[in-house]
Amino acid sequence: MGCGYQGGKRMFADFVDALIGSLLSMSGMDIAKMLVMWAIGGVLIYLAIKKDMEPSLLLPMGFGAILVNLPLSGAVDQMHDGVLEEGAIDVLFRAGIANELFPLLLFIGIGAMIDFGPLLSNPKLLLFGAAAQFGIFVTMTLACGVNMIFPGMFSLQDAACVGIIGAADGPTAIFVSNYFDTKYLGAIVVAAYSYMALVPIIQPPVIRMVTTKKERLIRMPYEAKEISKTVRILFPIVVTVIAGLIAPRSVSLVGFLMFGNLLRECGVLNSLSETAQNVLANLITIVLGITVATQMQADMFLSWGTLMIMLLGLFAFIFDTVGGVMFAKFLNLFTKKKINPMIGACGISAFPMSSRVVHKMGLKEDPQNFLLMHAAGVNVGGQIASVIAGGLILNLIARV
Repeated sequence: MGCGYQGGKRMFADFVDALIGSLLSMSGMDIAKMLVMWAIGGVLIYLAIKKDMEPSLLLPMGFGAILVNLPLSGAVDQMHDGVLEEGAIDVLFRAGIANELFPLLLFIGIGAMIDFGPLLSNPKLLLFGAAAQFGIFVTMTLACGVNMIFPGMFSLQDAACVGIIGAADGPTAIFVSNYFDTKYLGAIVVAAYSYMALVPIIQPPVIRMVTTKKERLIRMPYEAKEISKTVRILFPIVVTVIAGLIAPRSVSLVGFLMFGNLLRECGVLNSLSETAQNVLANLITIVLGITVATQMQADMFLSWGTLMIMLLGLFAFIFDTVGGVMFAKFLNLFTKKKINPMIGACGISAFPMSSRVVHKMGLKEDPQNFLLMHAAGVNVGGQIASVIAGGLILNLIARV
């Protein structure tokens, strides 16, 4: 027993010596940055657990942010005596994000979850999804303007990655950001998923600001239409072909999303569809969250660029919401059957949160105004539009 005690004492002493040695090798600024990143990780974990904000992603991201910012962390690549020792998180990053594999696999799960029935019942709702991508391109322009004021902060590729935050589509943001190899990947992912989780807080005041009481009271009776199985099966195939012709680089994004939906609608692969919706989507989301954390190392994450991304990301989110609402108001100038402009806000890709928010707002204005199905149609249209918008950006902007 005495030997065991002495052995344990020596191990503890060695641990303390190693800890002190690693801390002494760091400057005061490095220690301060490390503590800030621990705090950021703690905040993400708190928001995931206490506020239920995208817990499947923010929780692993928060824990990962702490993990990669420990002194000489073995979770990330480290040089020891001139030899590179690969860290588990960096290995996962190279295996699943550097080649865009994880976001694409996640799209299969998302596609399997989506019911395009409300959109197929009223295909023109897809136009609202397209209009709601307005903020992406406005924010890209703003980010380029910021670069003129602060030279070197954002390249054109960085600006494109910042703009895509407005689509409220995390996997597309990751895919585009990694494609352009932006140094702001961690900040962009944190912003994208944080604002997605804040949809119920951000959207209502923005919608009220750009609509009148009279417009919010517009009723839209829903006429359910029977969508044949043939149409449901052909839809993902046709969308993939059209998207591929318009923006060839969007084929992987749109194709994997639509493949997931085809699993759902074909009727002969129910077990695979359920696996994609639950096991695959949840597993990839968790691994994706902790893997992205490798881009949240203090030296990369703590910068004025990160702060600017958070501000521009919020701007993109707000302008996407405004773009969809204003498009509905514009259509009302020419149509007899008026559209409640609030449904235009659902053109962002935050499905189904945005449609639920608008439905609740409609009921608050008029307890007999049921907007859910119309809002859901616009919401799934926004899912398609955001992916195509991401593909268009890949087509229009050269990769460095």
